[in-house]
Amino acid sequence: MKAVVLDADDQFRITEAAVPAPGPGEVAIRVAYAGVQYGDVLVREGHFPIPRPFVPGFEASGDIVAVGDGVDEARIGEQVTALIGGGGYAEVVIAPAVLAINAAQVDPRTAAGFGWVTPTAYDLIHTVAGVRPGDSVLIHAAAGGVGSLAGQFAAAAGAQRIVGVVGNADQVDYARQFGYHQVLAREEFPDALGGEKFDVILDPIGGDTRVANVARLAAHGRIVVYGNIATFEPVTVSANDLLMQGQSLMTYNSNLASQTNPKRLADSAARAMSLVADGSVRIDITAEYELSDVETAIANLAGGQTRGKSIIRVR
Repeated sequence: MKAVVLDADDQFRITEAAVPAPGPGEVAIRVAYAGVQYGDVLVREGHFPIPRPFVPGFEASGDIVAVGDGVDEARIGEQVTALIGGGGYAEVVIAPAVLAINAAQVDPRTAAGFGWVTPTAYDLIHTVAGVRPGDSVLIHAAAGGVGSLAGQFAAAAGAQRIVGVVGNADQVDYARQFGYHQVLAREEFPDALGGEKFDVILDPIGGDTRVANVARLAAHGRIVVYGNIATFEPVTVSANDLLMQGQSLMTYNSNLASQTNPKRLADSAARAMSLVADGSVRIDITAEYELSDVETAIANLAGGQTRGKSIIRVR
């Protein structure tokens, strides 16, 4: 089969590889499309200690073609979207059966775009932050895969005001279509907000932005950290100061959730999938690449040029 390999020289190459077989509790999926996500960027930049050569790609859609021990053979032929630890940029990929989410109600392109971003956005709004009717919500990276979905989930949860922050002015109009009442370019934050504070803030940025976010948190507010796009330098926050205002700083790590409680992550993914299938939430796929263009797709995501979701056509 064909697969894209990231070699020790940091180059992506298409190569021939043996077709993998599923082990106990696993399924083999003939890949139709693979989603591009920030984990690909982190692997390319060496933030994950993964031995090379490595087949990247952390989300894929397609049909189950084989099952391992302990998996119902009736699942063969099922259309799924898979949350995986790599291997998606190949014609066949192995996935944990529990994280091969039924996607029969959507098309394969949408299933690939669903990926990690949709259950992540769902969990950020519903499971971690617990957005309630009447809440005000501030979401950074609002034009990205998670941000474009989080705005929609927040609106569905009854948030009264939803403000997005995007990387540059060119992304403002794009983000506005996803439930946001106001969208700011990065250079406008936080000054354009005056003294406004928020019940919930989603922060994948880090650094000075994280410090500014804490200052924008309302009494009893919740800030959820789920990434470090700007910098991995730590930010110190006083627990005593948070306590005085009844505030909470929480984190979310979907990759860890897939290892420690995959069933809980799968349940969130299934609930999110139902909202996508009935049209309540829209996954915006803005770019489709060939398997030979994986490097370009990842570079565009790393450089902030990507809006919504990008996918790779494999089959």
